[in-house]
Amino acid sequence: MERIHILSSIILSSLLTFSLNIHPVISTNKKSNSEEQQPVAIDVSPFIRIYKNGTVERLLDTQVVPPSFDPKTNVQSKDIVYSLELHLSVRLYLPKNTHQNRKLPLLVYFHGGGFIVGNASNPTIHHFLNSLVSEAELIAVSVDYRLAPEHPVPAAYDDSWTALKWVASHVNQNGPEDWLNFHADFKRVFLSGDSAGANIAHQMALKHGQKEKLEGLMINTTFKGMILCHPFFWGNHSVPGETETEYEKNRAWGELLWKVACPNSSAGVDDPWMNPGKDPNLGRVGCSRVQVFVSEKDYLRERGWYYAQKLRESGWSGDMEVVEYKDEGHDFHLANLTSKNSVNLRRRIVSFIKHY
Repeated sequence: MERIHILSSIILSSLLTFSLNIHPVISTNKKSNSEEQQPVAIDVSPFIRIYKNGTVERLLDTQVVPPSFDPKTNVQSKDIVYSLELHLSVRLYLPKNTHQNRKLPLLVYFHGGGFIVGNASNPTIHHFLNSLVSEAELIAVSVDYRLAPEHPVPAAYDDSWTALKWVASHVNQNGPEDWLNFHADFKRVFLSGDSAGANIAHQMALKHGQKEKLEGLMINTTFKGMILCHPFFWGNHSVPGETETEYEKNRAWGELLWKVACPNSSAGVDDPWMNPGKDPNLGRVGCSRVQVFVSEKDYLRERGWYYAQKLRESGWSGDMEVVEYKDEGHDFHLANLTSKNSVNLRRRIVSFIKHY
């Protein structure tokens, strides 16, 4: 995956104005000779660096693995373009020995990365979904979307909605992809994601629960469930369970990530896209069950709990489960698939899905 991109002058100008009020992180990563000659405007290590000439260098999650048959899990994967205009693809996962007359739950997954790094072909996402697809016996669609700062939010939301519309085009078994035509049960559709991908999953469920119904998914149909792993939410103030000291320790980092992802947001980190507690439409989330995973050592832990609290208070009438893991950090379940807690997390997802 390309590591170097050039920002437009408009986006760069907005970010450079913001950078006057922040203190770049000092990084020890080695630069190329050409990069050494360019001053860094904004350092979002370990994710990206933005240079004053508009160059964007991605430092994390640039690796890709091809789709393939995975002998460990007996899961087959392949990449399919869902937007010719934007050259965007989804990666599909299908468990082995799936018969045409057997319909499987469908999981649509959005990768994390703060809206600024990551891809659906990343090894950690790929291996996680291989395991989950095998254990839950489901079909998964992993969505690629455009990244900020080259494509600021709401580009990620727009692309993800386009991908969902592409998925929904298969409900009558006449879509462009036979795996979905023959094997997907569109009465059992789940949304999921990690970190920023969990944020996206929430926004997609909210959009579907409001006026914008997905063609193919009946007008009154909600998603069966939503699974949010370490969701990336933030805000201008601390939340219950989060001390002022803890909040202030991470405040600048949360603000920086969101400013780089969405430089034109007038509300900053209190934008409803980033702070669901500020969204008057929160109660219209279009799914009947929600499962949230948080971790003790993740600075976003209390944001996950707060999301669950505000959703319950919003008038939303579904079922909610929040699971916290002790002594674990952000996205631990992707870093080590075989750890006790990672296995437990997947088992909980399997149970959540198989409830239907």
